[in-house]
Amino acid sequence: MDKIQESLLEKVADIHGTPLGAYNIRANGAAAGRATTANINIVTKEDKPGIDIFIAPGTKNESVHIPVVISETGLHDMVYNDFFIGEGADVVIVAGCGIHNAGSDETAHDGIHSFHVGRGAKVRYIEKHYGEGEGTGDVVMNPTTVVELEDDAYLEMETTQIRGINSTERKTRAKIGDRSTLIIKEKVMTAGTQHSYSDFDVDLDGEDCSCNVISRSVAKDSSHQLLKTNVKGNAKCHGHTECDAIIMDNATVSAIPQIIASNVDASLIHEAAIGKIAGEQLMKLMTLGLTEKEAEEQIISGFLK
Repeated sequence: MDKIQESLLEKVADIHGTPLGAYNIRANGAAAGRATTANINIVTKEDKPGIDIFIAPGTKNESVHIPVVISETGLHDMVYNDFFIGEGADVVIVAGCGIHNAGSDETAHDGIHSFHVGRGAKVRYIEKHYGEGEGTGDVVMNPTTVVELEDDAYLEMETTQIRGINSTERKTRAKIGDRSTLIIKEKVMTAGTQHSYSDFDVDLDGEDCSCNVISRSVAKDSSHQLLKTNVKGNAKCHGHTECDAIIMDNATVSAIPQIIASNVDASLIHEAAIGKIAGEQLMKLMTLGLTEKEAEEQIISGFLK
């Protein structure tokens, strides 16, 4: 891998050199490195681009990294990755995509990730998206995530759009079994004329299951953000969604929440807040010697932390 790709790996997956444990690195649409362990196997799909990741039942304290980096202008990359997490496993999965576009053509990556989480398994999933490059071509990323949680399973997703993505459509679909929990923490920043669309659709099908969808975002310049949430309580369950956004300059932010209860014991809550940075916050930091721009950056950093 070249220096640009190594730098992208560091930004989206915190990889310095060879990662520990299982990993599959994809660069410019092709395999660039793979390792498996006794408990985590990675198999290339035969019918379409992508991989199947098999995590054995009872696997503990292991991780798998599956980042994608692109430095070839004009490439449109698509992968289908399926995760099969065995009963009682407890693992960390680190994904993410970084694109360096130095040309005038659009460069894009679409990732379709499906999670089949076994009974009693626990998964932490971390995904970062990042774009850069001195070219004029757009950087586009469209991730789709499909989740199936068996009984007593737990999945925590941390998704972050760091910077440099001109256009993104992020779609998440989930079905949750008895006593299972889904937690989604999304962080998005847009600037310039970038636009971001996030769409969450969760079916709370199991008895005493729960979900918590939290979106935090900052929209600058003339960028646009749209967030849709649709949480359906189909059993005795708990569902919570929260949208919290900072709007700046000439940006626009839209939040469209929907909660649907089809069971008398479903408890569903939605919260939303969109507003500018409070003047007193800026003044407090500026009295400590920061410029207005530095104060804004500190507030945004803390907000998206």
